[in-house]
Amino acid sequence: MDAHDSVYAAALDRLLLLTVLLNDDMERGLREMGLTPSRTTMLWMLRRIGPAPQKALAEAMRIAPRTVTGLVDGLVDTGFVTREAHPEDRRAFLVTLTPKGTAAVEKLEADQREFGRQLFGRMPAERLDGLVAGLDDVLATLHGLGLRSPY
Repeated sequence: MDAHDSVYAAALDRLLLLTVLLNDDMERGLREMGLTPSRTTMLWMLRRIGPAPQKALAEAMRIAPRTVTGLVDGLVDTGFVTREAHPEDRRAFLVTLTPKGTAAVEKLEADQREFGRQLFGRMPAERLDGLVAGLDDVLATLHGLGLRSPY
């Protein structure tokens, strides 16, 4: 057993706990807005790439077109997006954020900035820089193992 194994285990334990806490907080906040994590990912993607056909959304999010259809149906039903005829392709539809969808993404962005201030505002700059650098190292390792985020 390597002398660092216990430190590695402690670091991983903290990352796992952090993941659980952040995920629980995120899901609770999204539920209050009438959203799910998957639908929210779709809204973020639309904010990033603009109105898009469902096929393009499926490719950008690395999910099956059938899954996109379900997500879009739910977002249309709740007023976050519209599905409109594509101006250049009669067979396709453009998924577009509604004013409600845009307001939701803007609220999420503002909430994220505020939460960041709450989490890191009291942390000394040197420690925060070290945390960010360490997390970048972890993410690079995960990417090297083939794990990727859709955004």
